[in-house]
Amino acid sequence: MQVGKWQVRLSRLLLNELMNEAAVLRLRQAVRRIQDVTRERAGTGRGPEEADDVAGTFATDGALGFDPFPFLRALYETGSHGVVIGQVAGIMHGSIELTGDLDLLWDGTPEQARALRDALTATGCTDLPDLDRPQVAYQVTGASGDLCTPALPWGGMDIAPCLARAVSTQDPAGFTIRYAALDDLIGMRRSLGRPKDHRRADELERLSP
Repeated sequence: MQVGKWQVRLSRLLLNELMNEAAVLRLRQAVRRIQDVTRERAGTGRGPEEADDVAGTFATDGALGFDPFPFLRALYETGSHGVVIGQVAGIMHGSIELTGDLDLLWDGTPEQARALRDALTATGCTDLPDLDRPQVAYQVTGASGDLCTPALPWGGMDIAPCLARAVSTQDPAGFTIRYAALDDLIGMRRSLGRPKDHRRADELERLSP
C-alpha cells in the first residue's frame, strides 16, 4: 500500500512537470500565431491601454511584433520574482485566445523593484515607470503591459497569495517563467468581471482538471 502511495505521488509529480513543460510551448506557439496573423495588419495608433472590454489587446497595436520572451528572460536573469498574469498566463494554461500585452504581478519591495528596473533597461525601456505605484504601464522591445502589486484593488480579491502559489515552467532556452496558478487566474478574471474576463474564465474552467 505504501508503495502504491509513492507511485501515485510520483505520477502526479511527473504529470505536473509535463503540464509545466507544455505551458511554455503553448506560449511560443501563440506568439508565432500572433506574428503570423498580424504580419499584414496596419497599425491603428491604438495601444493596449485603449483595448476594449470585449476584444482585448489583440485588437490593438500591442499585438504587432509581440514577443514577450526577451523580457521574460531578462526577468529571470535579473532575479525578478514577477509572476505572469492576464492572457499570457491564460495561454500558458491552454487558452486559445491571442493577446497583445504582457501583465505582471510583483511584490512591490525595493529589492524586486531594482530587479524589475534592470530587466526593463536590458530590454530597451527608455522611460522607466514609477514602481512606487500599485499599477504602472511599461514598454520594452517586443512587449508592453502593466506591472501590478498586491496593493492594487482587484475587485475585492486579495491577490497577494497568488505570488506564493505561482507555478513555474522552464523555457528550452534555459530560463524559468513564473505564472499565475489556474485557480488564481480564474479568480482574477471573475473579480475583474469585464466581458472578456468572464469569457476567458469560462474557458479556463473548462480546462481545469
